[in-house]
Amino acid sequence: MKLVSFKAGDAAGFGVVKGDAIVDLTAHFRPRGITGLRTLIAADALDEARALADTTAPSLKLADVALLPVIPDPGKIICIGLNYRDHVAETGRTVTENPALFSRYPESQVGHLQPIVKPLESDNFDYEGELALVIGRGGRRIREEDALAAIAGYSCYNEGSIRDFQRHTSQFLAGKTFAHTGAFGPWLVTADEIPDPSRLTLETRLNGQVVQHSTTDLLITDIPALIRYCSTVLTLEPGDVIVTGTPGGVGAKRTPPLWMKPGDTVEVEISGIGILRNPVVDEAA
Repeated sequence: MKLVSFKAGDAAGFGVVKGDAIVDLTAHFRPRGITGLRTLIAADALDEARALADTTAPSLKLADVALLPVIPDPGKIICIGLNYRDHVAETGRTVTENPALFSRYPESQVGHLQPIVKPLESDNFDYEGELALVIGRGGRRIREEDALAAIAGYSCYNEGSIRDFQRHTSQFLAGKTFAHTGAFGPWLVTADEIPDPSRLTLETRLNGQVVQHSTTDLLITDIPALIRYCSTVLTLEPGDVIVTGTPGGVGAKRTPPLWMKPGDTVEVEISGIGILRNPVVDEAA
């Protein structure tokens, strides 16, 4: 099942994708206080959503709505740095025993086909294609053997980075959460459709040119271990997002550097999920 968050006119909603259309679930679930995908997941209502979508005709065309970030209002966005060996090597760093964690914030994200924004303060705007997972069954100190069962689903993420701000200190946050610099979508593919997330292929393209290509079996810290580690530090809640890391090939480590610029189109494609596509615009425009 593919779940989307969207805006139709001035109204935000959520639903299930069927072909090129959407079964709008918003009105059905709203009386129970379920107003989006985060609360749908928290209510353990994915099976109900699936049954409803199986018996209901779509009422919206995908082309007629603006897609929002898959989870527009996550309580946490936990990003993992330096989690592919080729990316660690190109940065000149060494592999660490434990994963590097940092945060993004919801206002830093846009949805599929929405513009990502190069800020006024920098031209060092870099792409980072990544696999994102959304927590379904939260908790603290989740065991690795239970971790995959804790996942609601998977999506694509472009963890757009402002590299000069990222280098201001040893902490990454300043370069990672400028408004509308990252993208999350196009939809959430529920975990039953991806039983083994270590068998996916990830590719990032800038203006059609392949700039990153890897497979998720090459993650240094795999997904069960990431969930165990993150839930040791934090209580994971339904709808929380973990962005699992980017492979080598980032623009900052090319000669000369390859920055995203206004007029570009960037795509992140992950097998079994789909393509996240975004144009790049200048904040000044």
